[in-house]
Amino acid sequence: MQFYPAKYILKPFAFFALLGFLHIAAAEGAASGSYRIDPEHSTVLFSVSHLGTSELTGRFNDIEGSFVLDKDKAPGLDVTIKTASVDTNHEKRDAHLRSPDFFNVKQYPVMHFSADKVSYDQQGRPTRLHGKLTLHGKTKPVTFMITPVGAGKDPWGGYRAGFNASTTLKRSDFGMNFMPGGIGEEVTVTLNIEATKE
Repeated sequence: MQFYPAKYILKPFAFFALLGFLHIAAAEGAASGSYRIDPEHSTVLFSVSHLGTSELTGRFNDIEGSFVLDKDKAPGLDVTIKTASVDTNHEKRDAHLRSPDFFNVKQYPVMHFSADKVSYDQQGRPTRLHGKLTLHGKTKPVTFMITPVGAGKDPWGGYRAGFNASTTLKRSDFGMNFMPGGIGEEVTVTLNIEATKE
């Protein structure tokens, strides 16, 4: 009979325990309170048409922010994203995206979204996030559609909540007009947010 060290036996149990936590969290509504975005478990994704033949996708790797989850209070949501962290898995293209043709990261090193209103459904879950996005020197009103993912205690004694939020922007509204027709006008933006309760 072959014996295995305890660490090899316990790892699968830890994995299934984490799966159990995630299952419970998905069924629970997030508790009211102040939250800070966990940048290591949050992503900002975007997609845009390329030459009308494919959908180019990318992400931003540097995000920070906080928010208040309470339907009786202002959301206090504040998200800052460093534009130089754009990542489309292609070094030359990413360098071009950082140039004045697109994000112009030297002049506009961050994009910023702040929310002034949240819409809730009858169960008290957030459904829409209304605010203003500042990008490329322009500030425009933006509404994100929100999907709660889950919430609950994490394995380290804290409390976490997750949300997906998406919207569609017109890049020309923010002064990004390079290569019209070749690059789509509409850009889909998705925030996959995991946050810890403070």
